Amino acid sequence: MNKTIAVAFTGASGMPYGMRLVDCLLAAGCQVWLLYSQVAQIVARQEMGIELPSRPAELEAALRERFKDVDGRLRVFGREEWFAPPASGSNPPDAMVVCPCTMGTLAAIAAGLAQNLIERAADVVIKEGRKLILVPRETPLSALHLENMLRLARLGVVILPPSPGFYHHPQRIDDLVDFVVARILDQLGVAHSLMPRWGEAGEEANDER
Repeated sequence: MNKTIAVAFTGASGMPYGMRLVDCLLAAGCQVWLLYSQVAQIVARQEMGIELPSRPAELEAALRERFKDVDGRLRVFGREEWFAPPASGSNPPDAMVVCPCTMGTLAAIAAGLAQNLIERAADVVIKEGRKLILVPRETPLSALHLENMLRLARLGVVILPPSPGFYHHPQRIDDLVDFVVARILDQLGVAHSLMPRWGEAGEEANDER
């Protein structure tokens, strides 16, 4: 059975990671529940020139066309849709990824606030023992940020900073994006071919210096 993955877009820098992740999940046959914040709409416009409509139904239709989701495996929910499936432990996703993740969202999840659907869904995933992956915004990080990350990591949450490696000799920005998305997919147990595995293309020789 294909996995159901909740993906949340928040207002941090890194929207190309989130969009590419949704694309790859759908291509792998997963069902995707997409949640998004108002500030994520601003970031998508600023970083990618993409308009994310305020109405979830309109965004769902636009993204289904963008990702060629002919099977209707993508569902989009607004931040106040409390009757959406990921809001309840009776119907949790198999895993959830907040990508990109603001420090405010990360702090709210660490504190168990659950004041909107994104925070509530993350709270549900933690209490139900499912995998939660947070892809935080760019450097630098304060002691408070690190303490919140440590608190979550001790609960089993995966903190996955978008820090691409260079041993695969990236030629384009897309290669750097794919590096990070590949790491997320690995954590989710979703098969992909975004980049060769270590040892498959002689990468060891590049790291022996």
